Amino acid sequence: MNTGIGNSTDMAADPLNLIITGVGGQGNVLASQILGRAAVQRGFNVTIGETFGLSQRGGAVMSHVRLSTKKNYGPIIPPNRGHLVMGLEPLETLRILAEYGNPETVFVVNSRPIHPLNVISGDVAYPDVAWIRETLEGASRRLFWLDATPLAVELGGPIMLNMIMVGALCALPGFPLDSGDIRGALAEVFPESKLEQNYRALETGGSLVSHDEN
Repeated sequence: MNTGIGNSTDMAADPLNLIITGVGGQGNVLASQILGRAAVQRGFNVTIGETFGLSQRGGAVMSHVRLSTKKNYGPIIPPNRGHLVMGLEPLETLRILAEYGNPETVFVVNSRPIHPLNVISGDVAYPDVAWIRETLEGASRRLFWLDATPLAVELGGPIMLNMIMVGALCALPGFPLDSGDIRGALAEVFPESKLEQNYRALETGGSLVSHDEN
């Protein structure tokens, strides 16, 4: 069932369990580090766990980010206990649904697929993207399906996708961090010459979710 998020108990969960998934080269790990840094600045206890596929670039990458006001939890989210999933790639997001999703999970997903080598070579077929969307929508509390890759290219290249998606995440009603928190974390990590580009990416992502909510 797809409903508005509102002030859901899932957003207020302690720990709040967030999974970021994609493939190598999409900036998955950087996104988790920026979110973690921003959460620490807001006073949260933060634990982050990373898992990597067979290859650094092009293989599956998954980050577990857990926020708590009480204590540091283990870095790996238990099965079917994900509250939020930020998916940089559709098929990788679908795989997360099976292992960590539940009917109350909220998904924020970039719609553009990245075909792995075995798909490019013709050994296997990539699932129909419309089917992936329908499956995620039918098995979650809410799906935000965002055409973010073209916007990332406009902002400077596909690598900007991660900050667009972080901006979208922070625009969700009830999410404990906002774009100002992320800006502060970015300012600690990036040189000044890179900040404005990343700030624009955050704003772009936030506007995608705001438009979806209207």
